[in-house]
Amino acid sequence: MTEAHTETVLEVHHWSDTLFTIKTTRDPALRFRNGEFAMMGMEVDGKPLLRAYSMASSNYEDYLEFYSIKVQDGPLTSKLQHVKVGDKLLVSKKPTGTLLWDHLRPGKHLYLLSTGTGLAPFLSIIKDPEVYENFEKVILVHGCRFINELTYQQLIDHELRDNEYFGGAVKDKLIYYPAVTREPYKNYGRITTLLETGKLIEDIGMPSLNVADDRFMLCGSPSMLKSLSAILDGMGFVETRKSDFREYVVERAFVEK
Repeated sequence: MTEAHTETVLEVHHWSDTLFTIKTTRDPALRFRNGEFAMMGMEVDGKPLLRAYSMASSNYEDYLEFYSIKVQDGPLTSKLQHVKVGDKLLVSKKPTGTLLWDHLRPGKHLYLLSTGTGLAPFLSIIKDPEVYENFEKVILVHGCRFINELTYQQLIDHELRDNEYFGGAVKDKLIYYPAVTREPYKNYGRITTLLETGKLIEDIGMPSLNVADDRFMLCGSPSMLKSLSAILDGMGFVETRKSDFREYVVERAFVEK
């Protein structure tokens, strides 16, 4: 059984009828790197029920934050979506994951490509000063079906840019590109299409993608990961495997909740 800390719910925010965020206490002994995930959940019928969740909070913050979908008949999220302040949750003691910026070859531009709640690990990464020290540009792409699923925009567009410690780097280096697929929006289309057609690169004013300069992190649905990996492979980019650090990394740990 996974060893876990018991944490207390500090805040619950329901973005919509399909998305919510939970903030909990953080055991002082818990250590993780930005981009990693933990097993998180609760006791159900006297047994721990845990799923992989990326930390949306950064490793220097004194709380933990998790971003989740609501699956009405899901074993965990059907219950998790109803937690309230003061409730207890379980968080595994040993976070892990593949979305680590230094598991990529050195490059100039870091593309963070996400769909849905795959945004979560990138929320911690864009709050990491080391990322801005090691890349000239950090491009956060978040694809969703509907406009109301484009969450955390206040944090990305305003709060980070006003951060007293690294707000200047965010203003100079972070490019945020939200995209929607099922209703009219300024950036319309799937990430795969926007990447293949070159529209994404054109819209943000970046140079054409090339293996020497560009690095990628991918987090989203299995079908999205498969499609984007195939596109990158076709462009000559290679996925990092264990200690063979290459041009892109993929988080494959997530399943339906």
